[in-house]
Parts: sequence; structure tokens; C-alpha cells
Amino acid sequence: MDASMRELNQHTAQVLAQVEAGESVTVTKNGAPIAIIRPVGDEGEPTYPFRTDPMGDDNRAPTFSGPALFSEKVDQWLAGFGGDHP
Repeated sequence: MDASMRELNQHTAQVLAQVEAGESVTVTKNGAPIAIIRPVGDEGEPTYPFRTDPMGDDNRAPTFSGPALFSEKVDQWLAGFGGDHP
């Protein structure tokens, strides 16, 4: 069921009766959904407007095919950037 903010404001008891009866209500503002009112215990999976796992579903770190770096070479590259590097 959808209910505009105005309908929710003017008919709160009726809207909440629908929720109590087990129905989820999507509240809209100017036709766009802004909230969902659900019965207690019917939380379901949260939805996000953005990705929450930057590694994707398999959670594997990327692999690099370049040569292994040795600490001496890294120290040479970092020389002059501050810290304890020569």
C-alpha cells in the first residue's frame, strides 16, 4: 500500500491499522517513496542506495602478477619522502 505524507498525517490511525494487519506501507512525498512502515518482526533485508561491499560477493582480494617487491627496492623508492628511509 502507498500513502502520501498528507494521507499519513490526516489518517494516521487507519494507515497504522493496515500495518498492524500485516501490510507494509510506502510513504511518498511528491510521488517519490521516502519511507516504508512495516509490521514489527517483518524487517527483511535492509536495502541501501549504494554498494556496501567494495570487494563484491566473493570477498577475494585482487591478485597482482608483477614481480615481488623487496624491502631494499622499496626503501630506494621512498628515499626523500620523510620517515626513517635513507
